[in-house]
Amino acid sequence: MGRPARRHHGHEATRRAILDVALALFVTDGYAQVSIRKIASKVGYSPGAIYSYFPSKDDIFLALAEEGFRKLGATHLAMPATADARADLIDLAWRLYAFSKEQPQYFALVFIDRRVPRIARECERFAFMSDIKSQLLARVRRCVDEGLFPADLEPLLALRLLLVAVVGIASLRLSDRLAPGEDPDALVRNAIATTMAGLCAGAAVRAYSPPSEADPLMPPRSSPHVGRSSQGA
Repeated sequence: MGRPARRHHGHEATRRAILDVALALFVTDGYAQVSIRKIASKVGYSPGAIYSYFPSKDDIFLALAEEGFRKLGATHLAMPATADARADLIDLAWRLYAFSKEQPQYFALVFIDRRVPRIARECERFAFMSDIKSQLLARVRRCVDEGLFPADLEPLLALRLLLVAVVGIASLRLSDRLAPGEDPDALVRNAIATTMAGLCAGAAVRAYSPPSEADPLMPPRSSPHVGRSSQGA
């Protein structure tokens, strides 16, 4: 391995160490309570060294959020369609829950901690999310086209209702807020089945006007947007 290759390998190893430590701290301590100094202390570098890899704490979050959503999209939501539109939509919801079990730190960071920065729509590194959203909505529209859902059902509303139940139960499980002996897997299956039954029966409010920035995979947050530039703590 030549010197440039060794230098690149060392750079990537350090960057990975920073991200791994930051992810663990963000999840255990909460994003708002973690500083660049705390990350640097855990990694064993100076704060200045961390800034040479990431301009701000927000940039560390963006890198981790991008990793999380790419893992979710590539390994859990990118399954090919089958002949059963209803089963495909149920499988999609279950795969989101499975992601919360297989990648709990990423799930907690992007879905549970409401103090993390909101990802701005113009953030170019998350452009791939539009493709994921389109694929998800296409599964709902297929259910509408095949007569499983009412013809005037807003697809985004249906997807919101289906996924929010999964995210809610996954959050309870990760936060240890379920009752002793309560089975989160069974709860998720029941929640998906109940939501699907309601959608099929036309129980959803069809006069739904989603805001233009609504995204079923990125819940609204009260914290500032993060876009082309950001100043972190």
